[in-house]
Amino acid sequence: MAFMNQFRETKSVAKRSKKYLEEALYKRLFKDGSSEVSVRRQLNQFLKSRKRVYKWEVGHSLKILRQRKRFYPALKLSETMAERGMNKTVSDHAIHLDLIAKSRGIAAAEAYFIALPETSKNHLTYGALLNCYCKELMIEKAEALLEKMNELKLGLTSMPYNSLMTLYTKTGLPEKIPAIIQEMKTSDIMPDSYTYNVWMRALAAVSDISGVERVFDEMKRDGRVTGDWTTYSNLASIYVDLGLFEKAEKALKELEKKNSCRDLSAFQFLITLYGRTGNLLEVYRVWRSLRLAFPKTVNISYLNMIRVLVNLKDLPGAEKCFREWESGCSTYDIRVANVLIGAYTKEGSLEKAEGLKERARRRGAKPNAKTWEIFLDYYLKKEEIKSAVDCIENAISTGRGDGSKWVPSPDITRNLMRYFEQNKDVDGAEGFVGILKKGVDEVGTEMFESLIRTYAAAGRTSPVMRRRLKMESVELSEECKKLVDLVCVE
Repeated sequence: MAFMNQFRETKSVAKRSKKYLEEALYKRLFKDGSSEVSVRRQLNQFLKSRKRVYKWEVGHSLKILRQRKRFYPALKLSETMAERGMNKTVSDHAIHLDLIAKSRGIAAAEAYFIALPETSKNHLTYGALLNCYCKELMIEKAEALLEKMNELKLGLTSMPYNSLMTLYTKTGLPEKIPAIIQEMKTSDIMPDSYTYNVWMRALAAVSDISGVERVFDEMKRDGRVTGDWTTYSNLASIYVDLGLFEKAEKALKELEKKNSCRDLSAFQFLITLYGRTGNLLEVYRVWRSLRLAFPKTVNISYLNMIRVLVNLKDLPGAEKCFREWESGCSTYDIRVANVLIGAYTKEGSLEKAEGLKERARRRGAKPNAKTWEIFLDYYLKKEEIKSAVDCIENAISTGRGDGSKWVPSPDITRNLMRYFEQNKDVDGAEGFVGILKKGVDEVGTEMFESLIRTYAAAGRTSPVMRRRLKMESVELSEECKKLVDLVCVE
């Protein structure tokens, strides 16, 4: 069926007139890669061209954009197509609401929901809003909305309950989950495998392993729900978390039996979980099975395998796996190199780490923020402050892969400013503040107070300090106000 759908879609693209885009929309959007910048550029070019596309293409493209967390381009595409007359189904409205929440925040999503016609307010759009509340950890709003959905008798499935239970898990309220399960049973709402997985996780959170096994047995007795490989992955993960490795490995054997469709994610979970039990032989065995099932092994699989081998202290095995990937990869992924770079810096092999970074650069993979974080951690441990600050500057100028800014953690910032203060290094402190300002709009009161103390400790003055504090709207402590009088000499 999937093949026939793909055939029909390809045929539709091939037959369309010059008024339509000459290739499938999702291919155009990812023509130059999947980075936020390149996708936005291709989207803008497509929208300016005024070329037409089929509705199924828009839906398919939105699905891929959401999977790859390109929410802003997805929202722009959805909005523009609606402005050009493409009708939205209730399902489309639910997706659009989710995109608004991710791109513009909950308040904008709520406004969109309120403005929907009553005919479009069903279990799908209510469910989308509920899911947004749950993602943002808004417990009261989520509970109130689910209660309203029940009052409206929207014919609920397990999905909204699953969202609420996930919310309770994330917010440290697993004790609330049994009541939700009871409400589902009372309302004759059929649980699915996800429901059972969340329920087991909730019981594991309070170390009720007998409860976990009781729920698992209940799921097996319930003929309506068939546990798939994710159920056994969940159970194995619970056992691993509790240090019950023998039980975990039994669950992993069942997972393998359930993976008859040769799901790539199942193989990767097996490798990760066998790695967490410390069973290196099983890690290699599953890796060989994965390679047989997927001869053209993707970067993410190598990334996962190399990470597991590094965690198991099998650095020679990780290097061998890396060389295998490096010799055959079509796209040199800096994330794969980062795992080995991190392993080298942890063992103190800076030369190897630098060499691999440069090799990656020659292959077209520039260091990303994570690369610089790895070197930053190394230099901080060695107390090589200048090199650490250089890493921070590089990470800030590189930014994150999704286009957002990268900034060092408050602890790192605080410790570096303390170092400059103790060493009476005004120039170092000023240079660091200047670098930080490239990544943040305001460096904050704590940074300026440390800077002032550094000036005072060094016996240095700054005639413009009061003006800087005023421009930054910084409110100093009484102690620092006295130091400003010494530092800010006109």
